[in-house]
Amino acid sequence: MSETVGFLGLGIMGRPMAENLAKKFRVVGFDSQESKFNGILGVERADSAASVAGQCSVVCLSLPSAAIVESVILAPGGLIDTLAEGSLILDLSTGLPSVSRKISAAVAVRNIGYADVPVSGGEAGAKAAALAIMVGASQGDYLRALPYLSALGSSVIRAGEVGAGNVAKLVNNMIVGVTFGVISEGFSLAVKNGLDPLVLYQAIQGGWAGSKVLDVSAPAIAARQYLPGGTINMMQKDLSYARTLAAESQASIPMTAAAHEIFVAAQAMGRGAESQPAIFELWARQEAP
Repeated sequence: MSETVGFLGLGIMGRPMAENLAKKFRVVGFDSQESKFNGILGVERADSAASVAGQCSVVCLSLPSAAIVESVILAPGGLIDTLAEGSLILDLSTGLPSVSRKISAAVAVRNIGYADVPVSGGEAGAKAAALAIMVGASQGDYLRALPYLSALGSSVIRAGEVGAGNVAKLVNNMIVGVTFGVISEGFSLAVKNGLDPLVLYQAIQGGWAGSKVLDVSAPAIAARQYLPGGTINMMQKDLSYARTLAAESQASIPMTAAAHEIFVAAQAMGRGAESQPAIFELWARQEAP
């Protein structure tokens, strides 16, 4: 318990990850919303990101966007200025590979390591320390990060150098986002033809349509209750990053583009803070009264 780990961002994913790290290491955390510390287990509260950096040689980030990550690290007075040389930043957020590479190059000048280590598995996976973690890092930084990442996930795979973790995560969410879309579309068609959503789920879950996304979607659609976990806002952001990466790579991703527009439409309906299966309501509102 002698190692001190910093943690910035204690939201839906960050809080349970920080609590799991605290079972093995001393953890000092900071979040701009003081309420995030209410009832938190094992995580000591710091009054600023700079205070965290002053106490820790390893700092984890779980933040809402690539722009926020870049600012927290590279803005004047950010981690690039406040961490000691030889420190390591583990960015658990989902971001843009190009931003990850920019950050890595900038902090390397001060001999600070950086790894993009986005996670998949949702809030339940974070609470159970059962996340899939995709790592973009040098081999040395990967080995250094492994004890901390192993406290958070059941799968920790180095995808390649810095940026590769976010490439893997964006592909993961391309598959997940498209799947949410076709499930909502299919279940709407079934309901219009008189099928009960839970009966449909029982009928197809043992076939090739079975998936974790189906397991999450079917009960939520049947109950028309969409409590986060992951949100429509999160998925829209990640699919927008996938489209940016595709444009930078001159790659065509039409199915992802269509799924992204579905999540944008759900945001326009005011459902951004709900869980991803709430996109079903785009079809449900088309039902005959």
